[in-house]
Amino acid sequence: GRQLPEGRRATLASALELEGTVLREGRLTQFVANNLERRIRLSGAPRGEPPAAAAGGGGSIPTIDPGALQDVVALAGQVAAQVDELLRNVHCGLQALTALSVGCIQTYRDAVESLGEAADLSIRAMYALVARCEELDRAMQPVPALAKRIRDMKGTLERLEGLCK
Repeated sequence: GRQLPEGRRATLASALELEGTVLREGRLTQFVANNLERRIRLSGAPRGEPPAAAAGGGGSIPTIDPGALQDVVALAGQVAAQVDELLRNVHCGLQALTALSVGCIQTYRDAVESLGEAADLSIRAMYALVARCEELDRAMQPVPALAKRIRDMKGTLERLEGLCK
């Protein structure tokens, strides 16, 4: 997080530039060491062995075992085939997940549409029921007066029965 003073950065860059090439692109810094092959050989040398012996007698490249190279090629082919198979499996899995997601979204859409239709039909049925109840209420308004007349007739019939006995 803390930035170094400009002079300190110049010193580090100068030291790196003495050992190799420094390239900067924005926040990315690349460093390529001079004599990289020799440095790799020296890094693999056993402790106490002189660097010249580790370099293989002054810069000659040791011979490569053809069998080992063929093994590396075969293993690389196997790895490539396994990577291809893995990518095919991932592709198929992603296609299946995509199809499942599309199916779920379509089902959800259809459910929302049918729910809207059902709610609309329910509201219409409710208004129709309310209208029928109002019609029934209007049709039933003469009933209390009719019931009073029936009670009066019943009372009159009971009095007439009482007189006839």
